Amino acid sequence: MKNTNRTLVSCIVFLVPSLYASIGHATNGYFATGFGTANKSMTGAGVALPQSAMDTAINPALMAHVGNRMDAGVALFMPVRGFTANQPAAGGGATPTIPVGTYEKDNDFFLVPHFGWNKMLDSERAIGLSIGGNGGMNTDYNIAVFQNFSSPGNTATSPTGIDMAQLFIGANYAQKINAQHTLGIAPILSVQRISIEGLQPFKPYSAAPDAVTNNGYDYSYGGGLKLGWYWTPTDTFSVGASYQSRLYMTAFDKYKGLFADSGDFDIPPIIQAGIAFKPVQDVTVAMDVQRIQFSQINAVGNNNGVAMMPGSIILGTKNGLGFGWDDMTIYKLGVQWQANADWTLRAGYSFANEVIPGQQALFNILAPATVTQHVAVGASWNFDANHSLNLSATHAFDKRINGSNPNTPTQTGSLDMYQNELELSWSYRF
Repeated sequence: MKNTNRTLVSCIVFLVPSLYASIGHATNGYFATGFGTANKSMTGAGVALPQSAMDTAINPALMAHVGNRMDAGVALFMPVRGFTANQPAAGGGATPTIPVGTYEKDNDFFLVPHFGWNKMLDSERAIGLSIGGNGGMNTDYNIAVFQNFSSPGNTATSPTGIDMAQLFIGANYAQKINAQHTLGIAPILSVQRISIEGLQPFKPYSAAPDAVTNNGYDYSYGGGLKLGWYWTPTDTFSVGASYQSRLYMTAFDKYKGLFADSGDFDIPPIIQAGIAFKPVQDVTVAMDVQRIQFSQINAVGNNNGVAMMPGSIILGTKNGLGFGWDDMTIYKLGVQWQANADWTLRAGYSFANEVIPGQQALFNILAPATVTQHVAVGASWNFDANHSLNLSATHAFDKRINGSNPNTPTQTGSLDMYQNELELSWSYRF
């Protein structure tokens, strides 16, 4: 037990600082497809399927069914994202436009580590801990994207982009209520970091002009609660559901002049429910639905379609310009096959609605979260009684959104993105 505790402490000491140097753009909006390598192999389907010590992030109730274990790993995340600005229509007058052309950011890769620990207190109760990155947003264009919006003293610079990362720490308690029902609860602590560059032309439209852009990194702290339920009416069929509350965060003071509601950037509520069943021996099918409520966060969800008129203050206010994201509903399907005592094979597919409306393209150049479909495959190898290696590979299909914006009415364009990810992890059962 002493060696186990030493390993636990070492993993935490390594993991927390390394997350901030590694997190890139996520997939379902700015959320990961899943948590833990096995779960990612099934594109996040598994709210009713116990798999690893990272299940705290999916459904806290599952932790009473995964046993004593640790899971640690790292993902190599490779997004390709960009935008196209078309030639403005004739007769557009002096309306500012984005420089015509196609611009991509495709040479980045990000290492995203995770760690989970679970301890059974007895046959009915478990405590656990999970630490992981949730992705965020990252773009870094080597042009002054908004140079044509410049005014005296507010000239756009390059690079233009955003770097946002999130860290979650969940402490879990799960208890079997009876032979069929299990409940779980996990207080969540969260830290966000953000830096934004190249938005100088928008200072005159802000309630706090000095807190719009190029202020270095700012940090936000807060938390909330995740609740879970797991029901096993038979040996071959299970039901699960979880609810993550809004995570209330401190404001980004250095960027309170950009984000709606004076820099408030809470993390939206998430609801997930699903089933798992065995159509034949050794094969498990998981089907989930997840709802991410981006519209509840003003900085992300405000979609008021306002134009930047001289003298108007539309940034940093409660009803100010946001990214205009809709709520996102994701449908997830995963299959797991226990091929033999040593090997488990997995695959998954998910699809979702678009979160970016076509008429809200201006600031989404910074965060082109366009992808809606993912496929994944993976495997686990039990190389002895206590240890396993796990691998997953995920591809997000290329997705392009065409549209315009009230601030560039004579110009159309598009946002696009596709992604690849490889994740490797180690599991230790003690």
